[in-house]
Amino acid sequence: MQLPLFSILSTDSSKPFQTKPIDPQEDPQEEQWSCLNSASLYGLETWGKPYFSINKKGHISVQPNGSNNHTLDLFDLVKGLESRNLELPLIIRFDDILEDRLKQLHEAFENALTHYHYQGSYQGVFPVKCNHQHHVVEEFVTCGKHWHFGLEAGSKAELLIALSLLEDRKSLLICNGYKDKRYIETAILARKLGRQPVVVIEQADEVHRIISASHELGSSPLIGLRVKLTCRSSGRWKSSVGEKAKFGLSIPDILKTIELLREAKLLNELRLLHFHLGSQINDIAVLKDALQEASQIYVELIRLGAPMGYLDVGGGLGIDYDGSKTSTQASTNYSLQNYANDVVATIQECCASNEIKVPTIVSESGRALASHFSVLIFNILGTNCSTSKISEIVGKDSLIIRNLKETLATIDNIKISNPLEISKFQEAWNDAVKFKEDAFTAFRLGYISLPERAMAEELTLSCAKNLIKKIPLDELIPDELKNLSSILATTYYANLSIFRSAPDTWAIKQLFPIMPIHRLNEKPTQLGDFADLTCDSDGKLSNFINNGNSKSLLELHQLNANEPYLIGMFLGGAYQEVMGNLHNLFGRTNAVHIRLNGSKGYTIDHVVRGSTNSDVLQAMEHLPELLLERLRVASEMAINQGDLTISDARRLMDHLETSLRQSTYLQE
Repeated sequence: MQLPLFSILSTDSSKPFQTKPIDPQEDPQEEQWSCLNSASLYGLETWGKPYFSINKKGHISVQPNGSNNHTLDLFDLVKGLESRNLELPLIIRFDDILEDRLKQLHEAFENALTHYHYQGSYQGVFPVKCNHQHHVVEEFVTCGKHWHFGLEAGSKAELLIALSLLEDRKSLLICNGYKDKRYIETAILARKLGRQPVVVIEQADEVHRIISASHELGSSPLIGLRVKLTCRSSGRWKSSVGEKAKFGLSIPDILKTIELLREAKLLNELRLLHFHLGSQINDIAVLKDALQEASQIYVELIRLGAPMGYLDVGGGLGIDYDGSKTSTQASTNYSLQNYANDVVATIQECCASNEIKVPTIVSESGRALASHFSVLIFNILGTNCSTSKISEIVGKDSLIIRNLKETLATIDNIKISNPLEISKFQEAWNDAVKFKEDAFTAFRLGYISLPERAMAEELTLSCAKNLIKKIPLDELIPDELKNLSSILATTYYANLSIFRSAPDTWAIKQLFPIMPIHRLNEKPTQLGDFADLTCDSDGKLSNFINNGNSKSLLELHQLNANEPYLIGMFLGGAYQEVMGNLHNLFGRTNAVHIRLNGSKGYTIDHVVRGSTNSDVLQAMEHLPELLLERLRVASEMAINQGDLTISDARRLMDHLETSLRQSTYLQE
């Protein structure tokens, strides 16, 4: 379906699209398009810095170390990976970006510590729940050794991961989540290994298990307290604070815990206070309030006899998904340096006024560290493109068809130059919609044939297309006409499962930057959204960034015959792989870790093969060998009955055996 380019004038998602025709003969400059236009259109110049830009070929360029001294062409990189039998959809992880994010975090805090003459230090940890992949967690530990960067675990399985990877005796291992006796005993024994596990009490009954385990083993862990703050939060996860928060102790519970630890002679092991404002804090103001409250609680704990030493400000450091730098859910109204400055300055001020030694500051940033380094690439299989050709019906046209043809002719004859004619646009469209509805009714009642119904639909679409070409940009144009572009939008069929690779887009309407990774020196002429491979109506990508708001359609290119059209979803390195599911048994995609090398090229550091059909069947307790045997027996029966030839049976079994070894996604 060939459409004109639609100019999106409003950034308010509640307002419809406004449309303007492109007529090269009227305005030759209108046809000019550059990579700068694409960068602005898709917001790349804001959310993409400093890691993504557009090169002269119209391809996405990746600067993994955050500077232009070493860049990779993303489209060419994908082609090179495909030639290595790494098929799409594909996750590309840039380990250099991950390392740079870690560096930027520590530099921000080091700058803040210096600026405010803070006498303590900063020590970060990565929450394993954010991305459990072995190579990812290991990369954080390896790259973070310089800063004694640690890990945060929220379950026994995550605790095992952290214990196996953390060898630095100065790195912290923050133990959060629900804790049974075995979890606590493991942490206590790990301390004897030279690790620094801090068991954070998040539920009142955990203190009894800690005391019991400590007495039984004759040793104890470092202990932390998670407090329920009364200050407000913002964004999608604002319920993480307050009296009804899932985790944390109230102030009365904290006082009871202090006395229990004192009686058990374990108060000297209480070293850390922890709070959490929720993931993706979008408003810096709520952080300041929380820091003031938490800092004062920290001071009071020292006055109650606890040695303390660490103040854990939790996670929540957000990223700017849409590049708007606002307090919307897909953005942040602060920078990384703003965040570090506020944390350091607020804690410093409270401790100084109370003449208390400042603590080591701990943060559990996950989203801010892991989001940028992973890019999901998927290919487009086709579209629901409708032909502009109107069918021909043998015989005399019915009244409904004649009415629609007359309406189309009326639209063609409207004079744009005459202001008095503009009111006829709405009248013509109202007529077209009414006649189409008449056609549907007539078909249900048996008065018109299927070909006639098809012609009615084609004529109505032609009316919409011709109206869009003629409608001027005028505030007097009714909203219904401004929204005609959505009626003609194209669905692009994507080779992926959003339930597997982008579950937050479906579950919580998370916005991620999504755009083509090539052809960015060409003007996009379509408006469309994406439908995935699953047989689920929710399997769509139809919510896109739009300068602080969202839009339901994305500007895309018309598909070229025998050429791939590749789309990238960016900033998805946090949580998406971990939370993806097996809807329709579409499994894990191929993934590859890329690292820059000294020759301006790249090295494939690690490859994670995607799930095969055999893998996902076994995950659901279907045995591939038994499946094949049952189908072999069925084939033999069909051969004996004369319904299937031996050659066809062999071909069927070959297909089945090959499919079991292949990816769950579509292949050429």
